[in-house]
Amino acid sequence: MFDIRWIRENPEDFDRGLARRGLEPMAARLIEIDKTRRAAQTQSQEIKTERNKLSKLIGAAKAKGEDASEAIAKVSESKKAEAEAEETAKAAFEEFEAVVSGLANIPADDVPDGEDEEANVEVRTVGDKPSFDFQPKDHVELGEGLGMMDFERAAKLSGARFVVLSGALARMERALAAFMLDMHTTENGYTEINPPALVRDHVLFGTGQLPKFGEDLFKTEEGFWLIPTAEVPLTNLVANEILSENDLPKRLTAMTWCFRSEAGAAGQDTRGMIRQHQFTKVEMVSITHPDESDAELERMTGCAEEILKRLGLAYRTVVLCTGDMGFSARKTYDIEVWLPAQDRYREISSCSNCGDFQARRMRARFKPEGKKDTVFVHTLNGSGLAVGRTLIAILENYQQADGSIIVPEALRPYMGGLDVIKPEGA
Repeated sequence: MFDIRWIRENPEDFDRGLARRGLEPMAARLIEIDKTRRAAQTQSQEIKTERNKLSKLIGAAKAKGEDASEAIAKVSESKKAEAEAEETAKAAFEEFEAVVSGLANIPADDVPDGEDEEANVEVRTVGDKPSFDFQPKDHVELGEGLGMMDFERAAKLSGARFVVLSGALARMERALAAFMLDMHTTENGYTEINPPALVRDHVLFGTGQLPKFGEDLFKTEEGFWLIPTAEVPLTNLVANEILSENDLPKRLTAMTWCFRSEAGAAGQDTRGMIRQHQFTKVEMVSITHPDESDAELERMTGCAEEILKRLGLAYRTVVLCTGDMGFSARKTYDIEVWLPAQDRYREISSCSNCGDFQARRMRARFKPEGKKDTVFVHTLNGSGLAVGRTLIAILENYQQADGSIIVPEALRPYMGGLDVIKPEGA
């Protein structure tokens, strides 16, 4: 959402920001809608003031025994006129809200322009890609070879884009989530949260998934939505609240299942665990002072990167261009892990600074020390990390010629000391 006062004062900057997103200019339309709303509100207030004057005249006339019928008729007419003015103001407000709720956030000045991922800019590459003296297998062949990854049985239960993990791989997914949470809570200053996985409409509106992206989500018959990411409930914990400046920053983390219909991804990554309807992810959310959000994005990205460093996985970090950024983000870093079988980097984390975009939708504010007025907080979110994709990366990067998988040293304490995963029965 956007501040109409800022749009009125900076219409060219607003339209320029929309243009960088590939959107049509909207400033003139929004300013005109707001002009109608403000004029109707002013008219309503003027009518009310005039009616108050008439009411006093009626009272005085009655006290003197004079005829007040004309003034009484004007009062009756004014009530109708006031109602019409209020309806006009309400309609203009609703039109304004409907338009701006569908507009993506304005990109930060340092975000590169571009239409798609081809225009993303590499920031850094970290770690050495593994070399093999054999043809590396992909995670599907490895997981099925271990007898611990089953897509056929998952399809019998739920259909396509689901998987059943068992044995050491099921434990590895659990171990990875615990490893990530421990790092974020003991080293990175995040507070662990266990939030609901079912939320109401207004919660998804607050973080920007609704009204525009409902088709990407799953909804129950009772009106609940299954969360697509823990960003949704974590960020909304401060919705409609006024925090103290001393409360900032608030750093939260959670491990949840995430549910996505993948309506816009038909035909993409249909093989394996890359793109699932249900997956596990550890999420980070930060609620910050506006002056600190840029630095917080760098910090959050570093927290996610450190997980990959500890696991010994090669990766690169890119800054997304305007055409590849998410709806609510003003700047985003993607971290992409190296997958040998695909011979390419694939996204494993996305860390975004949303500025005050989500905070305005949620009415999340703080009161600066010594000041009367409240200020909208800035919100940030990032994967820390996508657990299933981390498991995929370990399988492919730590595979051996016989199909066994070396367990990264950092993960072994979470795996009961297990150092190698071998096929069942081996």
